[in-house]
Amino acid sequence: MEIIKNKVNRELPKYIEGYGEVKPYKGPFSVQPQGKKYAVNKGFYKPGTQKLVNNLKEAIENCNLKDGMTISFHHHLRNGDYVLNMVLDEINKLGIKNINLVASSLTKAHEPIIKHIKSGVITGINTSGLRGTIAKEISKNNILGKPVIFRTHGGRARAIEAGEIKIDIAFVAAPTCDNLGNMNGYEGKSAFGSMGYPMVDVKFADKVVAITDNLVPFPLKNISISMTDIDYIVEVEEIGNPEQIATGATRITKNPQELLIAEKASEVLIASGVIKNGFSFQAGSGGSSLAVCRFLKEYMKKNEIKGSFASGGATGYLVEFLEEGYFEALFDTQSFDTSVIESLGKNSNHIEMSASMYANPHNKACIAHQLDIMILSATEIDIDFNINSLTGSTGMIMGAQGGAPDTAAGSKLTVVVAPSMRKRIPIVTDKVTTVVTPGETVDVLVTERGICVNPRRKDIQEILNSSGIKTKKIKELKEEIEQLTGKPESTQYLDEIVGIVEYRDGTVIDIIKQVKE
Repeated sequence: MEIIKNKVNRELPKYIEGYGEVKPYKGPFSVQPQGKKYAVNKGFYKPGTQKLVNNLKEAIENCNLKDGMTISFHHHLRNGDYVLNMVLDEINKLGIKNINLVASSLTKAHEPIIKHIKSGVITGINTSGLRGTIAKEISKNNILGKPVIFRTHGGRARAIEAGEIKIDIAFVAAPTCDNLGNMNGYEGKSAFGSMGYPMVDVKFADKVVAITDNLVPFPLKNISISMTDIDYIVEVEEIGNPEQIATGATRITKNPQELLIAEKASEVLIASGVIKNGFSFQAGSGGSSLAVCRFLKEYMKKNEIKGSFASGGATGYLVEFLEEGYFEALFDTQSFDTSVIESLGKNSNHIEMSASMYANPHNKACIAHQLDIMILSATEIDIDFNINSLTGSTGMIMGAQGGAPDTAAGSKLTVVVAPSMRKRIPIVTDKVTTVVTPGETVDVLVTERGICVNPRRKDIQEILNSSGIKTKKIKELKEEIEQLTGKPESTQYLDEIVGIVEYRDGTVIDIIKQVKE
């Protein structure tokens, strides 16, 4: 087996069975796109044609789904999603096998697919994240038998638009849909907010099936996805439980340690001089990350600062910023709680955006590249500032790439907030278990035990020095933490590759091997 090494010093096979030839990561903007975007077949619609079919079985049969095809789903209902499971159950009943599953992410709600993996209905998985029992079964038992391909939110949109992922049928959960297929995500009993992920899928899938529990007469007044891209409509009793969208990771913490980290991070942001009229901002999910919003708001109020825009997976805290006039606009690709969903329907400056507009690096512009500040969480960070947000130190898959690599590459200042240890496992390591976000796109680490600046950012280091903010070398912080925790034992792996981590440009930044019991 020929081995190559990428820019973050990860050794990769040149060819991986079940994936193909590996293009090694060479830097955040090293890939210059060539050629044209993928195009789907023309559609045809005669006046009077009925798109509404009797049930899922009829929709799947009308789409002519066959063994070996690729189907896509979105995860806006997160832990409350019913659609992915109901579609795969129907495909199983029809006896169709060897399906390539392309989901924007997979959550605990999707654990029933384990039986479909074991029975051969699903033989390929593309996703941004894996959690719960599915992740354990992949990590420990390699039940898929080939690598899961992990992509960032921007990377998924790029791969679909480039034709690297060719979707045969996109299944779209639609909280409100009219009888021609116009739909939105913020009206109806199962409203989840922005439809940022399927906005891409419907444009590049050969067939699109809308699944709704709120069918309304034509014309729907507020349209996020147009009837021009929809082939069939299925009405079901429920598409999901929106109460399961919000999780602990999307609420501001009351934990004193996390609040301390957030306060220190805010001091870094303020000292950097980036927080001024017209600045832009995004905070990822996680206690400390969201708590930065609280301190940021206090500073903006005191100094009468108004930002340009906030963006991302939107939380209620970003809606507060918008409605109280601290930002001109809020760009939203997925909505994390009820207040965000309501805001999308009533605030004209709360702008729904596709995952492509959010972070596709091969567009002519994207929101992620307009950010001044990005706040990220991490499960591990190493002495080269590489971030892991996908696996634990045990090698088990337990998280997601999300938009972290996209926004870190695009933002002027990327700050990671994390505790120095979790359950006596150090967060700062010599080498992260899995590289997800390359260290060259990360500027500052803030923990409760100290602040570390990436040596690449001498300008930030000088600013913090002149502001009287104490910093440490990241190696010093690592050694300090290890004096308390000791060095963790190394995880043992088998040779089988269970995951491939693509960078947003389609190169491979790391691989995940099967954990040895």
